[in-house]
Amino acid sequence: MKPAPFDYVAPKTVAEACAILSEAGGGATVIAGGQTLMPLLNLRMSQPFILVDVNHIEGFSGVTRVAGGTRVAPATRQAAALNDETLARYVPALVRALGHVGHHQTRNRGTVGGSVALGEPAAEMPACAVALGATIEIASVRGTRTLAARDFYIGPYMTALEPDELVTGIVYPDWGEGHLVLFNELAQRPGDFALTGMVGALALGGGKIARAGLAWMAMGPIPVAMTEAEAALVGQSLDAIDVAALSELALRTTAPFDDHHASAEYRRTVGKRLFEKTLRAAAQVKEAA
Repeated sequence: MKPAPFDYVAPKTVAEACAILSEAGGGATVIAGGQTLMPLLNLRMSQPFILVDVNHIEGFSGVTRVAGGTRVAPATRQAAALNDETLARYVPALVRALGHVGHHQTRNRGTVGGSVALGEPAAEMPACAVALGATIEIASVRGTRTLAARDFYIGPYMTALEPDELVTGIVYPDWGEGHLVLFNELAQRPGDFALTGMVGALALGGGKIARAGLAWMAMGPIPVAMTEAEAALVGQSLDAIDVAALSELALRTTAPFDDHHASAEYRRTVGKRLFEKTLRAAAQVKEAA
């Protein structure tokens, strides 16, 4: 099939892009990498009358250090982020997860901001943003605002982004030198969306866990923060935690679903084992260090 007719615009500034989105009254769609959007257009599951290409906006790609964190511009290619030295040093969980996003070919076009803004509940980038406590920068003709990633997702492919708003950056806060990265997922094939998975980070101080950020993939209608497990981890020694009890707490925030890939019960069962395996592996890594 071919997409329905649409107009194409390539604004050069954020202000120009926001003006177009505002004037379109909900009839415009932003394109960056297009890895999800193009198939939807071809199947006519998405029929915008204006396609707004943000790839030509100055400063819309790249990684920079900001006060207390690392900022990723929304049109930054996933392949570029995967090989970025700043991200490798300050946001290693993001880099670890990026290696599981799609395939080499799709990462050359796919963008970090596009994945975060789409909010696929089984994808790695939205879960990373939630787990690490990222902040989403948003602009419109009405001004700018920031929103915590944990408040950004409200339903399957539904976010708090208004039709006239544009994601202009994602800021990942620092977790400190030597923090532990947690990542594990199960997919039918490498590059597929996760059947279940988790990502997160643990900051250590004085031999105890000072801060915890954990999120599930494919365990609910949105990326699911493991809020109860996070709270239970803080203040504990990594080698003394009750992993089985923590896995039960981690599952309490989930709402897994049945689909043609896996049942909700399968996701609960495998997710619990995956969580326990990942926590135990993190403790072993710390002991070896």
